[in-house]
Amino acid sequence: MKLRSKIQHSMIMVITVTLLAAYALTTLVIYRQNVNLMEQETRQEANYIVKAIEISGTDYLKQMDEVEKNTRITLIDSAGDVLYDSTEDAVTLQNHKNRPEIKAAHKNGTGQEVRRSMTMSKEMFYYAKLLPDGNVLRVSKTMNTAFHTAIAILPVMALIALVALGFAYLLARQQVAKLIRPINELNLEEPLENEVYEELTPLLESIDKQNKEKEAIANMRKEFSANVSHELKTPLTSISGYAEIMKSGIVKPEDMPRFSEKIYNEARRLITLVEDIIKLSHLDEGKVELEKEDIDLYDLTREIISRLAPQASAKKVHMELTGESVIYNGVRQILDEMVYNICENAIKYNKECGEIRVWVGSTLNGKKIIVTDTGIGIPKNQQERIFERFYRVDKSHSKEIGGTGLGLSIVKHGAILHNAKIHVDSELGKGTRMELTF
Repeated sequence: MKLRSKIQHSMIMVITVTLLAAYALTTLVIYRQNVNLMEQETRQEANYIVKAIEISGTDYLKQMDEVEKNTRITLIDSAGDVLYDSTEDAVTLQNHKNRPEIKAAHKNGTGQEVRRSMTMSKEMFYYAKLLPDGNVLRVSKTMNTAFHTAIAILPVMALIALVALGFAYLLARQQVAKLIRPINELNLEEPLENEVYEELTPLLESIDKQNKEKEAIANMRKEFSANVSHELKTPLTSISGYAEIMKSGIVKPEDMPRFSEKIYNEARRLITLVEDIIKLSHLDEGKVELEKEDIDLYDLTREIISRLAPQASAKKVHMELTGESVIYNGVRQILDEMVYNICENAIKYNKECGEIRVWVGSTLNGKKIIVTDTGIGIPKNQQERIFERFYRVDKSHSKEIGGTGLGLSIVKHGAILHNAKIHVDSELGKGTRMELTF
């Protein structure tokens, strides 16, 4: 259902319920007013008849038989016997001594009661007054019930309701159109610039946040595409250049192995770059096979250090592993990539004859892998950026150091996948400490 129609229907429903409530309340008020008027008229009429009897005697009652058809007049003696009734033969009527209004009249001078008359088969209001001679004059009138009152005023109320609903429908259409217009005219590109209802502020803030996130992602993808193009172009240019020189035949036979090695190294760099890009894409899109298993982080780290031993030896970097066996349920391939990339960076950016200390164990905050090196360190203003794709702290020596610039991005995405936290503590020229907390 459209919002416009829903609001209109809601407004009409509210007005309808209001009219029904007003109808019920009006019925009750009119009914009570009619009852009060009828009671007042009955008492007034009884007083007039009493005065007339005092002046003319009880014969006055017989003269009034044909005058007032809607009023029933009864004269009861002190013993409760009916002496006169304007609607029934007095002889046939039962003794009225125990009627509530008669008993009240003998006691207080007047009495009244509302009840259904067995004789008339109608709801009646009875008013009794004690006469000077000890007799009681009772005047009674038929009462309209609340239902009869409701039926009586129904045509008028129905007409009022139709007019009111018609007017409400036209007004609702106009007001709904006025309410909807600011929503239809919202500028979703700049949601916070809209001057609209306060209730929409959380929605607009959420849209603005999503817009900024989309913009950030778009910029990141644009930057990533530009970086990928640049990173792919560099080895391809080298390969193409060396191959062209070899094709021209100007390379000396003794230089052929060196040129072949250059082409091989650049090709390997290109393959590694493509593999890292594919890994990141899979992590971004959630396409990683989540086949988790119990893994001993200590054994995993020891295997990785063993694989990196040749690189560490080439740079004369000493690596030391300490700690204890720690079992963690995770994706082995991703955990391997994370620890490998951190340890490899510790070797690449270390000083010659430097040290790397790796600790694996359990702490109060969780299971940890801590890698500490004596390398070049990371400036404080760059420590948050090292996990960006293709970002390198030492750009001037990036070619000599090697790598794709995607290693720590893979670490970051792997940490997100495992709900792990990464903490970096580094000082320029003194080394870096990197913690993975699971």
